[in-house]
Amino acid sequence: MTTKSSHPSRPQAMKSRAKSTLNLDAFHLLATLLLMVDESGVVLFANAAAQEVLGLPRRSIQGQRMENLFLEREKIKLALESASQEHAAVLRFDANLKKSASDSMPVHVVASPSEVLGQVIFELLPLEQQARKEREDRILDQAQANKELIRNLAHEIKNPLGGIRGAAQLLQMEIASKDLVEFTQVIIREADRLQTLVDRLLAPHRRPHVVSDVNIHEIFERVRSLILAEFPRGLKVQRDYDTSLPNFRGDLEQIIQAILNIAHNAAQALTERIEQGDAVIILKSRVARQVSFSNQRHRLALELHVIDNGPGVPASIKDRLFSPLVSGRDGGSGLGLNLAQSFIQQHHGLIECESLKGKTDFKILIPLQ
Repeated sequence: MTTKSSHPSRPQAMKSRAKSTLNLDAFHLLATLLLMVDESGVVLFANAAAQEVLGLPRRSIQGQRMENLFLEREKIKLALESASQEHAAVLRFDANLKKSASDSMPVHVVASPSEVLGQVIFELLPLEQQARKEREDRILDQAQANKELIRNLAHEIKNPLGGIRGAAQLLQMEIASKDLVEFTQVIIREADRLQTLVDRLLAPHRRPHVVSDVNIHEIFERVRSLILAEFPRGLKVQRDYDTSLPNFRGDLEQIIQAILNIAHNAAQALTERIEQGDAVIILKSRVARQVSFSNQRHRLALELHVIDNGPGVPASIKDRLFSPLVSGRDGGSGLGLNLAQSFIQQHHGLIECESLKGKTDFKILIPLQ
C-alpha cells in the first residue's frame, strides 16, 4: 500500500523555486525601495533600488535588523509588530533611513503584510524622489493634454483658414484698386503665417519616426556649430563629454532638433551676457545607471545637459515651460521647448529643467537599457 507524499515532487519544487525567484527578480525593476522582513525584524530581501540608496550589496543588507537601518528604531518595531500580526492592512509614516553613520534620507514608509505569514514588505519612498515623481507625472499629463489640444486646434483652424485664404485670393483678382489689393495681401500673408504655425505644432505627430544608430557627440558638435554661427561673438559653447558613451538607436533629426531648440533658447536668454562677452553654454553628456523616470526604472540611460549662465526661467512660466505657445521672450513663438519635449518623449525619454539666476540646466534623459 502506497501513500502520496504531502511534499511536492522535485520538478514541482523546482518550478515553485523558479517562480519565487522570478517574482523577487521583478522587484529589482521597481523604482521604489523595497525591503522584505520576517516577523522577528530581520531583513530577508532588498531590491536593487534599496541597495543603491544604502550603498551596500545585497548580502550586507540581508540579515540585518530592520530597526537598525532607521533613526526611529521604536517606530519601525511598532510598525513591524502591527503589520506582521495584521493589526493593520497598511501602515504609513515618515522616517529617516540611515545612508551612513553621519547621513540619512527622509522617506515615506509603507508597511504591509506579505502573502507569506509573518513577513512584512516595507516600501520606502524618498520624499525628494516622491516630489520628483509628482513633477514628472505633471509633465507627462501636460504633454498628453497638449497633444489633444493641438489636434483639436488643428482641426478647428485649418479648414476655415484655407477658406479665408482662398476667398482673399479670389477677392484680389476682382479688385482694381492697388490700395485695396494690399489689404487682401495682408489677409493671405497672415493666413500663411497661421498655417505655418499649425504645421509646426503638428510636426512631431506627422513625421514618421526614423530610427538609426546615433552618436550623441556628433549631434552636440552639429548643434554647437549652428549656435556659434548665429552668435559668433560674446558666447562660448563649452564641451563636457563622456567620450566612452556608445551609439544608441534613435531618430537623428528629432534629437538634433530637440537639443538645438533648447540650446537656441539658452542663447536667446543670454542676450545681455553676450553683449558683455561672458555668455556660456555647456553641452554635457553622461551615462546614468539605475535611474527612474517616466514611471519606469532603467538600468542605463543617456543623461544630457544644456546649461547656461543666463538670468533663469521666469517664475511665472516655470510650471508651464513645456506647454505650447508659452514663451518668456517677447516675440517668441513658445513652440521650441514643447517640440523638444515631444521629440524626446517619442524616444521614451524626458526633459527636466532646474533654473536659478545665473544657472539654468535642461536635463535630457533617454533610456539605453
